[in-house]
Amino acid sequence: MPTTNQSSLTELAKPTENHQHFKIFKPYGFLSQFVPESRKKKHLLGELFNFPDKTMAIGRLDHDSEGLLLLTTDGMMSYKVRDKSIEKEYYVQVDGEITTDAISQLQNGVEIGINSTKYLTMPCKAFKLDCEPQLPARGRKIRDPKHGPTSWISITLCEGKNRQIRKMTAAVGFATLRLVRVRIGDIGIDNLIAGDVVALPNFGAALNR
Repeated sequence: MPTTNQSSLTELAKPTENHQHFKIFKPYGFLSQFVPESRKKKHLLGELFNFPDKTMAIGRLDHDSEGLLLLTTDGMMSYKVRDKSIEKEYYVQVDGEITTDAISQLQNGVEIGINSTKYLTMPCKAFKLDCEPQLPARGRKIRDPKHGPTSWISITLCEGKNRQIRKMTAAVGFATLRLVRVRIGDIGIDNLIAGDVVALPNFGAALNR
């Protein structure tokens, strides 16, 4: 599991006065929020830990996506980490044996739909993983192996449109079966399992440009 980053968030600074920061492994089926949506009974982040008041998620992961999510009580820190200079890496299980051509298309940018408008994704890092990554079980079966092979790829983005990776893999002919964020900047998921919460007392505001 990657724990370092070539750029961004490469320096941990002193604790921000009066603010607290956390990293968590967001489980499948949880919303990346604390306030429930009307008439929807969904699991919320507050079920995982007794977070301090005014804790917010930095960015989000979809209900059916998993992995690294950073939380903070510092709105300015949230703004900085969501900047496009900060890499976000994902491990993606797709339906079928991913092809070299499909990987190349992902790297160069593909056309997806955002709010009924066509959008060309920015060039990104993408490659096929040699073997299945060591991740905790999702808790819900992905699908029966008899339905054909699957493959795992790494995709690293510096943008975050709604359901972007799922739309990107679909655009090149490979549906996403499982999506796990494993790194934000130089902060990795390490050995966390679903639902784990770790305080980051030295989470800093220093960013490389």
